[in-house]
Amino acid sequence: MTTAEQGGTPKVQLIDITEEQCDQRLDNFLITFLKGVPKSHIYRIVRKGEVRVNKGRVDVKYRLETGDQVRIPPVRVAEKAPETFVGQHLQDALAASVLFEDEAFMIINKPAGYAVHGGTGINSGIIEGLRSVRPNAPFLELVHRLDKDTSGCLLIAKKRSALKKLHTLFREDQVQKTYLALLAGQWLRKKLLVSAPLQKNQTQGGERMVFISKTGKEAETLFRRLKLFPDCTLVEAAPKTGRTHQIRVHAASSLGHPIVGDERYGQDDVNKAFRSRGYKRMFLHAATLQFTHPVTGALLTVSAPLPQQLDDLLTYEERL
Repeated sequence: MTTAEQGGTPKVQLIDITEEQCDQRLDNFLITFLKGVPKSHIYRIVRKGEVRVNKGRVDVKYRLETGDQVRIPPVRVAEKAPETFVGQHLQDALAASVLFEDEAFMIINKPAGYAVHGGTGINSGIIEGLRSVRPNAPFLELVHRLDKDTSGCLLIAKKRSALKKLHTLFREDQVQKTYLALLAGQWLRKKLLVSAPLQKNQTQGGERMVFISKTGKEAETLFRRLKLFPDCTLVEAAPKTGRTHQIRVHAASSLGHPIVGDERYGQDDVNKAFRSRGYKRMFLHAATLQFTHPVTGALLTVSAPLPQQLDDLLTYEERL
């Protein structure tokens, strides 16, 4: 049932979650349901306990289940939601980025330098850009995430039913992800499976840092050397788990060879040397996604070509 607004005055609303609405975070549900209400206000009413699920307080990260009842307090919704500004450069990049698409989902070659979604201090990201490029699409949601400075394969669901099935594949480690990374210095091993638990921490400045800790969550990455250069090494990295900054931390802490251009876990002198050559981004690229199509049952393999800047850097290294 829904207790709707009457006579233009906001009223308490009780929303029963359907199968089509379930398995999404509470904040995402509220942002969609309360179009025109600032995100800051939505987070505030959840934090204060004014939003309830099954009569109890929950966090914004709570995932809704079929049959849940969400209480939404009186909120005055703006007549028109403020438009999200998406730059033309991002719109153009996204329009040409589709690697695979059907009725259930799409896979794009995410450009580096853009967060996957807007947030604190970020007006818009990849998902907002896609919705801008495709204003008539009824449903577009991120299935997983890539770091802002990482390029490559990014999966976007076009139906909630597909989103749920794809989330299950990721949760059950049935999606094989392969990355290309350029490590600082020469890594002389041919292959190594790194198994080192990772712990997340937040600095006083609000920056999220990840480090290896026995009390952290299990994390495994298989590194395989592809090519040695005089001052760096091209590797293939296949994460068996999907922890935040996993490949970056395992490369820096376990291999002792951080990723070139990594401002958070890398080496300042190495990054400075590569910047002097005109190279300004982190060399981490989500090259391939492989999984069983949740609708057709066919094995799907999609690869994203290297961005021109990364390809140019490898060409330069080959000439040294």
